[in-house]
Amino acid sequence: MNTFFEVTFLNNTLLKWIIAASIIAISFLCIKIFKFLIIKKLKKWAATTKTNWDNFVIDVVEKSVIPLLYLSSCYWALLSLEFNETVDKVIHIAYLFSFTFFVLKIISAAFKKFVYSYIQREEDSESKQKQAGGLIAIVNIIIWICGIIFLIDNMGYNVTTLIAGLGVGGIAIALAAQAVLGDLFSYFVIFFDRPFEIGDYVSLGSDSGVIEYIGIKTTRIRTLSGEQLICSNTDLTNSRLHNYKRMEKRRVVFHLGVTYDTSTAQLSKIPEIVKEIIILRPELQYDRRHFSGFGDFSLNFEFVYFVSSPDYNLYMEHQQGVYLDIFTAFEKQSIDFAFPTQTLVINKQKDDSKIKVNT
Repeated sequence: MNTFFEVTFLNNTLLKWIIAASIIAISFLCIKIFKFLIIKKLKKWAATTKTNWDNFVIDVVEKSVIPLLYLSSCYWALLSLEFNETVDKVIHIAYLFSFTFFVLKIISAAFKKFVYSYIQREEDSESKQKQAGGLIAIVNIIIWICGIIFLIDNMGYNVTTLIAGLGVGGIAIALAAQAVLGDLFSYFVIFFDRPFEIGDYVSLGSDSGVIEYIGIKTTRIRTLSGEQLICSNTDLTNSRLHNYKRMEKRRVVFHLGVTYDTSTAQLSKIPEIVKEIIILRPELQYDRRHFSGFGDFSLNFEFVYFVSSPDYNLYMEHQQGVYLDIFTAFEKQSIDFAFPTQTLVINKQKDDSKIKVNT
């Protein structure tokens, strides 16, 4: 019987192979029991809690930690066997690759979960999650680069030269791509400072529209005329930008001019007429009205009110309604609106008579 267990296969006795297989079988059985009993109970418990971090941890354990435990069981079982140096090195490198992959996967998932959890605390989280996609992609690239350097270092290679090379290469790339890096840093400014977000109506110089997409390098704006305006992030952060979505209410100033033939009684009625028209609209907040001055061809009035909503269409509807009501009220009171006129005075030297002509 002892002779049977001492049979050699690939430089290892049959007994050693049985021990290695037993380690793998027992480990797999324990992992299966853990997954079936513990994980199943934890899922039921997590379903009753308000937070979703426990669900995330359980999902990470199920998708990353348990596969890593399976691989580790096989790795430690193979370590009990004796192979030549080349095979040992291949097994070690394969395990390092697998271990690094699952660890980096866990770190990336944790960072993504942290960012989304932070965003979900605020309003309009769906659009902010789209905006966070670029940040997550950049951080994932950094995480995986660091992980690869760690892997190369653990494989026995000297990474000092590699890191120095990356530093010199990074400086060269930075000098060659200043505009791209400027837009990248501007993206971080937009993400963290949030001067505007997806869905905001903004005005930039002579252009205006709705923010449609915020990328790592460019931001896309859907203008009122329908075309897509693409701006670099640096241009946006360096410009004075009007964000109309954050307007709580809209201030409206308008002027009226009536003719100089208007009587004093009619002039005194005009402020009250306009005030009553504005007050009768519940979504308008009256501010002030004044006889503002004597114009070249009109007696001028200035009126100010607020629209309780920043919606431009609503503002235009109310402005139209106010103007129509004013026109109707002035018509009833026989008050004439002024229009540009000139009075020409012609002097005759012989009889010193004057002729006035209105145009």
